[in-house]
Formats: sequence, C-alpha cells, structure tokens
Amino acid sequence: MKKTFRIIAIVAIVGVIIAAIVASMSSKPSNAERVWDTAMTKGNLDAKNYFIVYSDLICPYCVAFENAIIEHEEDFEKYLANNDILFEVRLSDFLYEYGEAKPITSRHSALGAYCAKQEGKFWDYYSHAITTVWHDYFKSSGKSAVSKMSSLGKDYWINIGKDVGLGEDFATCVRDESPLKEIEANAEKSAKLAKGMPFFKFNDYTNSGFDLSWGWEYVQAYFQAGLENK
Repeated sequence: MKKTFRIIAIVAIVGVIIAAIVASMSSKPSNAERVWDTAMTKGNLDAKNYFIVYSDLICPYCVAFENAIIEHEEDFEKYLANNDILFEVRLSDFLYEYGEAKPITSRHSALGAYCAKQEGKFWDYYSHAITTVWHDYFKSSGKSAVSKMSSLGKDYWINIGKDVGLGEDFATCVRDESPLKEIEANAEKSAKLAKGMPFFKFNDYTNSGFDLSWGWEYVQAYFQAGLENK
C-alpha cells in the first residue's frame, strides 16, 4: 500500500512539473507585449521572427547598417514579408547618456525622431535622417565625423524634419525637448540590454557592430543568422 501511495505521489509531482513547464511556455510574452513602441516597427506584429536593433542616429556603425537597408528598401520589405519577420528599432540618445564623449547631438537627433513619431512620421524622419547623416558625414569621414558633428545644433535635425513635411509643431517639440523623459528611459533600458551600438537581437542570435564598408549582403547575413537561431 505504501509503495502504491509513493508511486501516486511521484506521478502527481511529475504531472505538476509538466503542467508548470507547459504553462510557462504558453505564457511567453507576445511580440506586442515585448515591443517598446509599435511606431518604430516594420512587418507583422504577430510574426514568428522578431529582430531588434538598438541604435543611435549619430552612431556611425548604426547609420551604416540602416543606410544599407534603405538603399535596398524594396528588397528589405520583401525579406521581412517572405520570412515573417517583425523588425524593431530601439532608438535613443545612448551615446549622449552612456558614451565616453557624450555628444549632445545624439540627444538632439533622438529628439527629432521622437517628435516625428508623435506626428506619425517616425519612419519618414528616420530614413531621411539616416541618409542625410550618412552622406553629410560618415560616408567620407567615417567614425571621425562624430567629433565634427559636435557643433550641430537642433536646427540640423529640425531641417531634416522640414524635408519630410514636418512643420512648426515638430520644431517646437524638438526645441522644448518634450519627449526627453521617454528618450532617457529608453536609453537606460538599452544600457541594460545592449552591448555596444548598434546591438542586434535576432530571435536567439545576438551580435554588435557593423563595419562602415559593409553593405546589403552583410545585413542579409545578420538576418540569416537570426533565422537559423530560434
């Protein structure tokens, strides 16, 4: 009889353990719960693949990565759709908050992007800012351009907004630093999760860095590594 009770108890314990494992698997947060801001995503929110890029608009390697995507935007959009990928940019003033040089233009650039987001034009602004900064600075001067950008004021980023149709409300938002608390909070979260800039988390694959000479084929290689690690 005692032996029977022991067997029943063991079976019951195993059942509880299995139930706990199943419950933990079923309670895995959805993409919608993990995304910081849907305005900074592309692709299907319920996609089975979830790729995150931690970025700063004056990080030369971040800009090189994003510029390679923008130069192949049609291919990129097809890649997301064909591979069921949700792509998220987690942008902040990381270099100002946590970088050694603390360039103030990092904060100004983030203000521009977040103020554009408030008007529903994050991707218009972000894409134009990437190509503008790339051609104005990093394409010819490389990473040394960061020091050259130290003299840039808010007007540089406001003018990028004007180029994509943003008006005086946007300019006021940048000058008043309205989204600053949100930017600082995201920079703090990035510091806890990212190891350098840019930092990539593609499914279970993580990596950091992107060479200024790399192009679209390296972007694809990063994505492929993520598709193979999940």
